Amino acid sequence: MPSLPSARLPVDGGWITASLPYIHMCRKVNQMKTTLVIDDTVVRRLRQEAAKRGVTMSALVEAGLRRVLDEPTASVEPLPPLPRWNGGGARVDVADRDALYALLDRD
Repeated sequence: MPSLPSARLPVDGGWITASLPYIHMCRKVNQMKTTLVIDDTVVRRLRQEAAKRGVTMSALVEAGLRRVLDEPTASVEPLPPLPRWNGGGARVDVADRDALYALLDRD
């Protein structure tokens, strides 16, 4: 029976040697494949930046998401209360048309 390829994997500060099926299982548990809809111009820029940095597009997207998700959220401070003043109260009952017209004509 042929032996499977193996690799050393970091685990809890140490290393283990694992065969290919275990490596595949281990990576499946820690990564999730998903589909995102991204504007073409953004994808072009992403592809160029990933090539410039020598990393995969997935690694660059993950780093960007981690950066955005790890930044502290802005605390929403309550607004100060609106100013209040004493307007002197009502000068006339607006339902009383004659009194309202008399006041308007006087000013």
